[in-house]
This record gives sequence, C-alpha cells and structure tokens, in this order.
Amino acid sequence: MQELIIFLVFAVALGYLGNRAYQNFSAKKTGCGKGCGCATDANASVKTAGK
Repeated sequence: MQELIIFLVFAVALGYLGNRAYQNFSAKKTGCGKGCGCATDANASVKTAGK
C-alpha cells in the first residue's frame, strides 16, 4: 500500500514537471513572456500621439 502511494505521488510530480517543461518550451504566439497579454507586434503596442 505504501509503495502505491509513493508511486502515485511520484507520477503526479513527474506529470507536473513534464507539463511545466512543455509550457516552457512550446512556442508562444503572443505577449512578451511576462503573461501580461501585451502585443508582440510593435505597431500594435505603440499609441500615436495627437489622434
């Protein structure tokens, strides 16, 4: 019984680390990497003065 609990804890930890590694290495399509939701296109994030 103890071995089963240890195996389950190990499997959950391994799954968590795998998910973190996948998110870290997967291509990010938008944002600056901080998770703030800012645009990657320089023209989209620059506000024009006077308009």
